[in-house]
Amino acid sequence: MQRVKRWIKEWVPTLAITIAISFTFNTYIAQGMTVPTGSMLPTIQLEDKILVEKLVGLTNFQFGDVVVFYPPLPGHEDQRYVKRLIGLPGDTIEVKQGKLIRNGEIVQEAYVKEPMKYSFGPVNVPEDQYFFLGDNRNDSLDSHLWPTPFVNKDKLIGKVMFRYFPIADIGALDPK
Repeated sequence: MQRVKRWIKEWVPTLAITIAISFTFNTYIAQGMTVPTGSMLPTIQLEDKILVEKLVGLTNFQFGDVVVFYPPLPGHEDQRYVKRLIGLPGDTIEVKQGKLIRNGEIVQEAYVKEPMKYSFGPVNVPEDQYFFLGDNRNDSLDSHLWPTPFVNKDKLIGKVMFRYFPIADIGALDPK
């Protein structure tokens, strides 16, 4: 009985601290996630595991970042989406003749699977909102298909830092 008490006295505080740190890290700092769809092909494969930095208030989001968020899509509000940030607040976004046009200039996008087969916009991205597209543009449920094409800042979960599985592909995602 003494052994059990000694073991509890020695290990329970350590385990409690470990659990608290793990919970805090996972909830507020960074979290691993599995990519559920092929909407980001070829950059991210179906079922890849990614690490997402969750310090949204401290993150400087930029054009081309890969971001995880809750979409403004009825019936999907509690699902996490992974897409590329295409429009920042104040940007004008348009898709015409297979090309992305941002603020009046054609954007070269080496990461896109194939040219877009649709037209969209132009739209102006409102303050505190963002516009997202998948890299697999013709097979991605993203801003160009949503009734409201913008994601509010409070719906952002975080920026993808790197892929950690499969092991052969560990590292940062392909450059913007």
